[in-house]
Amino acid sequence: MNAPMPTRSPVVVAVDGSPSSADAVAWAAAEAGRHGLPLRLVHVCVPPAVTDPVGRDIWLDPLSSQGGHLLAEADDLAQRVHPGLRTCSELRHGFAAAQLLDAAADAAVLVTGHRGLGGFEGLLLGSVSGAVAAHARCPVVVVRGEAVTGGPVVVGVDGSPAGDAAIEFAFEQASTRGTGLLAVHAWSDVAYAGAWIPVPFVADWDALARDEERLLAERLAGMGEKYPEVVVERAVVRDRAARVLGSRSAGAQLVVLGAHGRHLLTGLGMGSTTRALLHHSRCPVAVVRT
Repeated sequence: MNAPMPTRSPVVVAVDGSPSSADAVAWAAAEAGRHGLPLRLVHVCVPPAVTDPVGRDIWLDPLSSQGGHLLAEADDLAQRVHPGLRTCSELRHGFAAAQLLDAAADAAVLVTGHRGLGGFEGLLLGSVSGAVAAHARCPVVVVRGEAVTGGPVVVGVDGSPAGDAAIEFAFEQASTRGTGLLAVHAWSDVAYAGAWIPVPFVADWDALARDEERLLAERLAGMGEKYPEVVVERAVVRDRAARVLGSRSAGAQLVVLGAHGRHLLTGLGMGSTTRALLHHSRCPVAVVRT
């Protein structure tokens, strides 16, 4: 149902005609329906890499025509997922990541597939998906893995400002989905197995574990009162975050992460754990920044 976009922040989804894009459209339509938000379908026509303006113009009409067809198909899919959903379509020209970031300037969430039509065989994450996840101001959901309706929402808790924003987003997602929340805090970024460690340090493992449990409790404080309907399970694990969250993503509806954690180098768009999950998660991944 193409109509003028209402003033409420929309769910924005990238459309490129790939199977991954179709999964993203279906996920975005369901998300918009759950929250009572409009859906904005965006297709970007990428101009050919030619220097002759005449040569570029020859391609614009067929690219635009194909884009309009893809948007119409995406809108039809969105209506099948959530009949009566308010939608609008945008056909843009330019570089895909830049245009999607601009289209999502007022978005509640930006949704992409994990790879588009132009990816190399075997590529786990497309360049456009990675770019928007690293630089969008709104939460970004990269749709991958299996569609699961009965599992929990999983959130990685690391004590960073972006991690706190991820906790809020995860609780809201669990609430609207009517499911539980699994809050995971993995507190070892170092592989200790087989390493030489001073005996006094080894004796403090229990104390360190208690400190990490307190950190998790502090970060979740207040969420239970705000979302009393959400049943919360806590997991404090002495392991690498990417490995733990990757394992917990199996059977989950969504994994939610901050854009970067406590150890981010200045200027980087995403932390190593977030990048790893975008490549290897078995379910959709939401990347949230402050």
